Amino acid sequence: MNYEPSTTTLIPNLKSKISNRLPQHVAIIMDGNGRWAKKRGLPRIAGHRQGAEVIKEILRCCTDWGIKVLTVYAFSTENWGRPTAEVDFLMLLFERLLRTELEEMHREKVCIRFLGELEALPPSLQREMRRAMAVTAQNQAIYFNVAINYGGRKEIVRACRDLVEKVQQGELLPEAIDEGLIQQFLYTKEVADPDLLIRTSGQMRLSNFLLWQLAYTEIYFTDTLWSDFNREEFSRAIEDYQGRDRRFGKV
Repeated sequence: MNYEPSTTTLIPNLKSKISNRLPQHVAIIMDGNGRWAKKRGLPRIAGHRQGAEVIKEILRCCTDWGIKVLTVYAFSTENWGRPTAEVDFLMLLFERLLRTELEEMHREKVCIRFLGELEALPPSLQREMRRAMAVTAQNQAIYFNVAINYGGRKEIVRACRDLVEKVQQGELLPEAIDEGLIQQFLYTKEVADPDLLIRTSGQMRLSNFLLWQLAYTEIYFTDTLWSDFNREEFSRAIEDYQGRDRRFGKV
């Protein structure tokens, strides 16, 4: 991962502006890569390439600023309906990024995890994902969750089926099932729920992302396309979050 400073890295006092009450877990719906490319007369895949560069910059922001968990929505279960050439490119892009960036992420103590129905992905990509998770498993600087072939409803259905199986096998009483137990059967069981969700490109919906986990998450929408997102945009989202009064249903 190329961590050379960018122009946005040099914005004065950026870190000090957002140092108070940081979210510990940020989730991002990265939207707008295709529109970014179209505006420039480029193929959609050019937008995805640029979007991958933005991910690297925002991941570095999180490590610089002390945010402990970053979860990004890379590919949904619905995205298989996109043109075959685009889907194939995305699978190859994911695989190439894992090959080229893993060493640097490991050096930066990033722990990478993948959320979703991974068994449906190309075998070569699955191998790279397993290798990445194994290599970085003990890292603790930041937990980087990549949701790929992920759907929030399918995640909840999967958790319910696992719980039913345990009840049928006599390992669990139905009355023992509560919110805390269901949480332990989700992909994100090892981290706290997101404090902040960011969605780019002006769209205002969850798109089947982390439906259980976002119950009390603060949501920030921006018109900025993901491929144009940067540290300054990220800091605006953090500052907006810091102005929220999080009461979790209480007075």
